[in-house]
Amino acid sequence: MSLLKNPSHPGDVLAALYLKPLGISAIALAKQLNVPRTRIERLLKGETGLSADTALRLSAFFGTTPEFWLNLQRAHDLALARASTDVSGITPLHAA
Repeated sequence: MSLLKNPSHPGDVLAALYLKPLGISAIALAKQLNVPRTRIERLLKGETGLSADTALRLSAFFGTTPEFWLNLQRAHDLALARASTDVSGITPLHAA
């Protein structure tokens, strides 16, 4: 499957592209971002989504943009919704 059909959770991207290569633990990152360690741990496990607050903090720390992080979350959420939501019974406005 392509990344567009099955985008990674932001926590997976955070772990694979930033924490592992840089040797940063979840606890160390949480301290740097001034957030509870559980926020980062739950994000890395995919148990929670990425908030705008966390996106701002990650972008400030890693030198990215908050949009980068929020777009990862948006793509992941939309892919899950597409897989589980049936919209076939909805008649488009222009066809009504």
